[in-house]
Amino acid sequence: MEKGQFIRITPFIHVPDIDAAATFFESLGFTTYFKFNDYAYVQRECAGVRLLQNRGDDGAPPGNRRFAYYIDVEDIEALYQELKPVLDAMPQGDVHGPADKPYNQRELCVLAPDGNLLVFGQSIGG
Repeated sequence: MEKGQFIRITPFIHVPDIDAAATFFESLGFTTYFKFNDYAYVQRECAGVRLLQNRGDDGAPPGNRRFAYYIDVEDIEALYQELKPVLDAMPQGDVHGPADKPYNQRELCVLAPDGNLLVFGQSIGG
């Protein structure tokens, strides 16, 4: 196998409501490219996420915060300005940043309605 053939990683996020999760990602500028029954694939540029409907205890329980999804971006400030109207409408405490972190990243943290944490990050050198 040739080296360097990787394109992206697309994590599965287990969600309690597939339609609500797809709508949430769409509000953040993602496009739903495929949705069928209990599965949806959303993507923005090269960041893809696979959403999977929970069935009872199948998958991670919603809101357990064991998982955070990190999406590296080129310009965190431009993304923040684009998403600001959506973020401002979210419950207080569901959005943090953008903020510089001691590990040389500037991050915008967004808590999805299902309890999963999305972190958008930009390297700030170091």
